[in-house]
Amino acid sequence: MLKRGRPVGEIPSAPVPEWVKHTIRIGALGPEMFRIPWEGGAARVIGLVPGQIITESLADEPGQGRGEAVADPERDLAKIAVIERHLGTGRIGLGFVRGFGLRRGALATTLSHDAHNVVIVGVDDTSMAFAVRRLANIGGGIVVVDGAHTLAELPLPVAGILSDRPLADVVAGSRAIVAAAAELGSTIEAPFQLLAFLALSVIPSLKITDRGLLDVDRFELVPLQA
Repeated sequence: MLKRGRPVGEIPSAPVPEWVKHTIRIGALGPEMFRIPWEGGAARVIGLVPGQIITESLADEPGQGRGEAVADPERDLAKIAVIERHLGTGRIGLGFVRGFGLRRGALATTLSHDAHNVVIVGVDDTSMAFAVRRLANIGGGIVVVDGAHTLAELPLPVAGILSDRPLADVVAGSRAIVAAAAELGSTIEAPFQLLAFLALSVIPSLKITDRGLLDVDRFELVPLQA
């Protein structure tokens, strides 16, 4: 027979070595990193499946301007990027995603299975670059930005994936980033859970890594041009 135990008291804080808090190694990064030269035609597009971590492999023509492929919020077409952040290689994968519903700004995270690189979704290069710089400044986590303004953030400075703050602070931060994403137009109930899995290169059908788009069904890298 189970006996009723004593209530669990306050869990003591554990010291975190400083070297674990400095893992966002991306170097200098500006909006130009997210530019995609384009001569026209259809592009591969990651299609979100509501409530699922699987994705569809779609094709559509991106918006175009000054010889570049750009996001098109009117058609729910956002840019997505994955930046290697552990060794400072500067490696970046670029693509497009449909399903977030963003009208402006960008969402970014370092909590992204399995490599936990930086993953950014946005509708303009300036917001995307600012989001990455903000992540570097706070040691990793999740941020929601609009242009050069941070709307909400959840710092995760322990290896870029864990918080060192009390539970109440983490819960409040989690609610704030979801509310801020909705302010930018996101129609997804759990946008950051889905964002975390878009770089997981073993779940069908189309995903993205710092090396580019991956057709998981064929298990090979594929070009952005469809």
